[in-house]
Amino acid sequence: MAVYVSIRGWLECDREQLTQIKGIISKNAEGHYSGGWAFPGQPFNWTSYVFYGGDIQEGDTSWLHGQLEEISRISSSDSSMGVQGLFIATSEVDGAVEWQIRDGGIHVLPIPGELQYLGPE
Repeated sequence: MAVYVSIRGWLECDREQLTQIKGIISKNAEGHYSGGWAFPGQPFNWTSYVFYGGDIQEGDTSWLHGQLEEISRISSSDSSMGVQGLFIATSEVDGAVEWQIRDGGIHVLPIPGELQYLGPE
């Protein structure tokens, strides 16, 4: 029986970074899980948000994690701020963790107490 991980979260970026993020996602498209990505219909103001939500077989989570690692290394051309974001990954077996996208990488941490409601039941 397959084990699933529910992964949901967002990335914050500027318009130039948004273009780069779309490129990374496009080159890693795989037809099924790629449908979980959502982009702003029309960017406005200075911050764009990119969302992902989906239930992925545990063995396939590296597909998404790899994209997020590459995305996390994108820097901004006009400031020192890179792409930032937060994802909650909830395994049917192993519980829930945060994937914090910041400082040019992914930091995996247990979810804090106030977010326990997002964990497995």
